[in-house]
Amino acid sequence: MSKNLVIVESPAKAKTIGGFLGDDYLVKSSFGHIRDLPGKGLHVDIENGYQPTYEISPDKKDVIKELTELASKAEMVWLATDEDREGEAISWHLFEALGLTQEKVKRIVFHEITKPAIMKAIASPRGIDLNLVEAQQARRVLDRLVGFELSPILWKKIKPSLSAGRVQSVAVRLIVEREREIKAFTSKPFYRVRAIFHLDKDGEKAILQAELSNRFDTAEEAESFLKNCREASYQIGALETKPSTKSPAAPFTTSTLQQEASRKLGFSVAQTMTVAQRLYESGKITYMRTDSVNLSETAISAAAVEIGRSYGTEYVESRQYTTKSKGAQEAHEAIRPTYMNHREVDGERNEQRLYDLIWKRTIASQMANAKLEKTTVTIDISNATQKLIARGEVVKFDGFLKVYNESSDQEEEEDQEGMLPPLSVGQTLNLSQMDATQRFPHASARYTEASLVKKMEELGIGRPSTYAPTISTIQKRDYVVKESREGHPREYLVFTLKQGEVAKETRIETAGSEKSKLFPTDIGMVVNDFLIEHFGDILDYHFTARIEKQFDEIAEGQLEWNKMIDAFYGPFHEDVTETIETSEKATGERVLGDDPESGKPVIVRIGRYGPMVQIGTVDDEEKPRFASLRKNQRIEDITFEEALELFKLPRPVGQFEDKDVIANIGRFGPYVMHDGKFVSLKEDDPMEIQIDRAIELILEKRKADSERIIKTFEQDAELQILKGRWGPYLSHGKNNFRLPKDTQPEDLTYEQCVKIMEEAPPKKGGKKETKKAVTGTSKPTSKTKAKSKGKAKGKGKSS
Repeated sequence: MSKNLVIVESPAKAKTIGGFLGDDYLVKSSFGHIRDLPGKGLHVDIENGYQPTYEISPDKKDVIKELTELASKAEMVWLATDEDREGEAISWHLFEALGLTQEKVKRIVFHEITKPAIMKAIASPRGIDLNLVEAQQARRVLDRLVGFELSPILWKKIKPSLSAGRVQSVAVRLIVEREREIKAFTSKPFYRVRAIFHLDKDGEKAILQAELSNRFDTAEEAESFLKNCREASYQIGALETKPSTKSPAAPFTTSTLQQEASRKLGFSVAQTMTVAQRLYESGKITYMRTDSVNLSETAISAAAVEIGRSYGTEYVESRQYTTKSKGAQEAHEAIRPTYMNHREVDGERNEQRLYDLIWKRTIASQMANAKLEKTTVTIDISNATQKLIARGEVVKFDGFLKVYNESSDQEEEEDQEGMLPPLSVGQTLNLSQMDATQRFPHASARYTEASLVKKMEELGIGRPSTYAPTISTIQKRDYVVKESREGHPREYLVFTLKQGEVAKETRIETAGSEKSKLFPTDIGMVVNDFLIEHFGDILDYHFTARIEKQFDEIAEGQLEWNKMIDAFYGPFHEDVTETIETSEKATGERVLGDDPESGKPVIVRIGRYGPMVQIGTVDDEEKPRFASLRKNQRIEDITFEEALELFKLPRPVGQFEDKDVIANIGRFGPYVMHDGKFVSLKEDDPMEIQIDRAIELILEKRKADSERIIKTFEQDAELQILKGRWGPYLSHGKNNFRLPKDTQPEDLTYEQCVKIMEEAPPKKGGKKETKKAVTGTSKPTSKTKAKSKGKAKGKGKSS
């Protein structure tokens, strides 16, 4: 048995660290968090300082059993979880759950998994920093209080199975407000004039493109200007050349890495963090959850050596950047390669791509500014006061641009500046063509995952560890969808002056197309409006940022966590009580008009199963008629005519095998039904699908279903053994049953299947009592707290 037990969060990290330490060290993984608040119920003692009751996660009981046994035999236990608040909390939970003592525990931290970093950490251990633990605990408790009290209100006032979260609800608010800003935007078209001149000087031919300095509001103005230019002459009135410089972007933080990986690699925020975590755990990059742009002196020196060796000493310009994000927490390093001279790494394709991005960004941050020369050409029009402007940019010294250039979220229409041909003041230019093109202003762009992270960071909402989970959560809850949408055809006018004649042409372009953007759902909008009306503080951006700042103050030992919770909970609970008693049911209801056949109102609203249209009300003698909205329809903008179209469903499509085929929209979306079986429509429109396509889908579904069947039984047609996502299982009617381990499904008899069903445990949520998991409260002993804090404030405290 090794003298030392080292505990980390992940097996990959354990494997990497294990390779650096000798036989005296055994490195094991906790596989992430080992304790948390139980899933159902509050489990926070409001009357006694908001103390939480934790339970060991059911899937971690065997892990804890093994670690407890190993810890009892080891002389020293080293807690080597991540260096942020989450990691500190995991170390503390391990300390409590394993029944460790201060004399037998050392806490070590490092922001890169390299042998020097690990050995340095071993040489300078510290205690568990209870301030960081309590900051994480405050966040967990506060979010549980908010979710526990708000969710039942949403069930009662909107629809069942909804939930609310403190940061998530604010993120949804950002997306809803942007959507409404876009819907309310009025696009007033204008005309942009561009000219092309062909130059022929000393036998050298070149093209010069220029744009009019002002734009026209109407087609008449644009056409009149071009007609006036038929008799004009053109010459260069002024040439202005200015030197300029461009500086590199700072090294990556969590937020900026998520943004650039989205722009350059097309990664989602969650994908970026998963790939980055693998790179970190295999020792290739530094810790990936950070809001610092700081680089260590060692890293700066290593970058200078690599730049000098690869590009020359004139490209070296060492810099230290300053973190500007609101409420930046623990003083980590920026995200960088652990070894600057490793330009590439082994691993799967996405790891290589993300590493390449990190390496280039880090190296570029330590390279010289790019030196540019920007030229502005002013072209005079002989019979007009307006000027044509041409701009060009020449790179005199590429500097950091040799390696990397940062992308932008802005959707720019303007042409990129390029090189200009040789020109001189007074030079006469020959016009080849001039266009006046109708353009339409853009509303603010919808958020991508990455631009939402950027906005949240600007507002001080959330922290590096919370961005990805927040964005994943609002999509899982169906408050927001990430999708691409096709645009619509749009006509625009173009006037062209060529060879002395002005021609008018109508062209067609695709407008409004979106790629991987975040859209609020109807449920998301209704929930958002309800929460803003009744819990404005919770969804206030400044309030949310202030709460984050208080978590930071707890982490720094400046604020007691339960006092902070108490100051929040009192007013919040009063709002909850008042809302339950006084608020009306919220459905986002809109009355669109009266049904021409029955004269009853046509209403669109949120129903039990989602957005729907109804004709009539519950007070009528006849029951109301209902129809679900289609995927691309929204409560806020569906028209009266579109709503009535929905009542053409269910729609007979035709017959197949002497049975009717019916198209409709149900609780789970559009489908066709044949012989009592449902076939989901993923791409097809239930209003337009024809019988040939419906038969094709029915046959595809039959084939897929037949391939799932492992065994059937003559004694009971409903009893089947099927292939499932997680292996074979037993199916009977609407009930599914897990097969015992080591069972050969093909060999099961009818009697054995009946026995499996009879002996199956009741489903979760039933009345059968289950054994409580091992639990513990958050309150450390005074001895633990004093020693832990004393060590944390000493020489070895994590930076």
